[in-house]
Amino acid sequence: MSAPLIALYIGWTIWATLWVLTSWWSARRVSRAGGGQNIGYQLISAAGMLALLIVTRPTRPLFSPLWQMDEAIAWALVVLMAAGFLLACWARFALGKLWSAGVERKEGHRLVEEGPYAIVRHPIYTGLLAAALAVAVVKATPLALIGLVLTAVGFTVKARLEEQFLSAELGEAHYADYRRRVPMLVPFLPTR
Repeated sequence: MSAPLIALYIGWTIWATLWVLTSWWSARRVSRAGGGQNIGYQLISAAGMLALLIVTRPTRPLFSPLWQMDEAIAWALVVLMAAGFLLACWARFALGKLWSAGVERKEGHRLVEEGPYAIVRHPIYTGLLAAALAVAVVKATPLALIGLVLTAVGFTVKARLEEQFLSAELGEAHYADYRRRVPMLVPFLPTR
């Protein structure tokens, strides 16, 4: 395993540890999206992350790299991962006690539009997708690339579910204005 790939795995381990440790810092749940709606994105995202991060040996076509990565480019992708995690952490702290792992409305919930939420509507997913992209490109295996696609699909499904849920809970008019002004996941793209 290359040094940049080891650094990527260390980065994901540190992020996951911090995320779990800060998960207690959240307000009381008032309501949540139905369980059936959550299962789909959870299964897709979990399968994607597993395919992306599983450690394999290049013994089968699904586990063999499709290209060789220049070490300087691989280290640049480690920096991309770190930037993605910083964005996700910034967003997590901008949400404060309104953060939740699921699609929920918290006590005192409001639409957060400042900080990273002025750049994209779902900066945590944007940051995690940047980190996932870094791993997929450095690993360069079909399995890792499938994992990236599944993770992107899972986060997109969850983001849309969150938007529908929060529009209903907080009021469509205000959320629709936010949606018109700020892109969903990719900065500087036209909004939808």
